[in-house]
Amino acid sequence: MSRVRTGPVLGLTVQTVLLAGLAATVGLDVAGWLAGLGYGVVTCVALRRGLRRRGADRLGPADRVTLARGLLVGGVTALVVTGLDGATPLGVLVPMTAVALALDAVDGWVARRTGTVSALGARFDMEVDAFLILVLSVQVAPAVGPWVLAIGGLRYAFVAAGRLLPWLRGTLPPRFWRKVVAAAQGVLLLVVAADLLARPAAAVLAAVALALLVESFGHDVGWLWWHRPARVARTAAPTTASSLSLPRGTSVAALPSVPSLRPRVDAIADRPFAAHQPV
Repeated sequence: MSRVRTGPVLGLTVQTVLLAGLAATVGLDVAGWLAGLGYGVVTCVALRRGLRRRGADRLGPADRVTLARGLLVGGVTALVVTGLDGATPLGVLVPMTAVALALDAVDGWVARRTGTVSALGARFDMEVDAFLILVLSVQVAPAVGPWVLAIGGLRYAFVAAGRLLPWLRGTLPPRFWRKVVAAAQGVLLLVVAADLLARPAAAVLAAVALALLVESFGHDVGWLWWHRPARVARTAAPTTASSLSLPRGTSVAALPSVPSLRPRVDAIADRPFAAHQPV
């Protein structure tokens, strides 16, 4: 069996063992089991397809770190879903989430040190980060209010809008502030989820996270609108009949500026990125 198959299958096996350990220690209900296992299946199937499309025969070193982080996110998902009908074991949830967030700074470093930066790795990293933020939003929503779900849902709404408005899938220039805002989302939501603050203070912290995210999205949406292909083509069109210059079109690759703690790659060939990623 090739490494393309053994890598994701091993990941799914470890995910199942992790869920079994959580069930035996802190307890998981049926919904938690299904959510965690379903997440693991989707993640590993998507990773296997990505490897085949790329023509790779194995996971890279950084991909293994991202996979480990993804398995932790599967455990967090199971705990959060189980806690919807009762108390979530924060003593397990918070450390597990903290490790997952910390590893976000490791896989990019490993990719650069080993020369294994890849488009697949960047996409994999982005999806793990995005889903973790969505799950944390669900965790804090009962205490803060349903509006906090916008933090986890904004990126997915942006992706959906991009299917209807192709200019939203345009290339964004690097912006350090975007990375700062993205990294802040996981940290701020984890502090709120830890239940260390009074409800009003937790709500303010979540509101700050949402405001920062809206500002970042708003800035980038405005930039993409101003640089949309139709407008650039009109601006570049010749102004006189005698001009020999041709209109210059703008190549709009489906390229993200991956707002994580570090970029791992600059393009992907087989499917579009969203322009934002929560962490």
